[in-house]
Amino acid sequence: MSSAARDPVLAYVGLGANLGQPEQAVRQALRAVGALPGTRPVAASSLWRSAPVQADGPLFVNAVLAIFTRLPAPELLDKLQNLEQMAGRQRPYRNAPRTLDLDVLLYGSARIDSPRLTVPHPRLAQRAFVLHPLAEIAPDRVTAADLAAVAGQWVERLPPLAAAP
Repeated sequence: MSSAARDPVLAYVGLGANLGQPEQAVRQALRAVGALPGTRPVAASSLWRSAPVQADGPLFVNAVLAIFTRLPAPELLDKLQNLEQMAGRQRPYRNAPRTLDLDVLLYGSARIDSPRLTVPHPRLAQRAFVLHPLAEIAPDRVTAADLAAVAGQWVERLPPLAAAP
């Protein structure tokens, strides 16, 4: 089925970076994901800074983007991985520092468990850097108990950019 014939699905994409210029990378990726074919951005969280989880390296900048997309979940993943590659993403080892990381967090009400894609994202509920920005734009998707479970993980909202004169 072509993506043009599909009904749009509300999906949530996690964005993160901790190499190069992470704030710039995440801001550019927010625009690039929203511009994917058959995709329309709905809401973007603030940028959040966090320490790496189960990894070493510089601090991360993270965000979550809500999109309506006609892309099937595997095709959305392909497009996200293409954006990562264009940003210079390399995968020398699990949880390595990265120029850009894009994850399908939620795809409508779908439950997907394939070798390439698991939705909901398998570590969604374990990551403060995902739950806080997700709660900001989709408070019905995150409970107080979810946030309490990650309360020991440091994360802070970055101030918004100053408005252009």
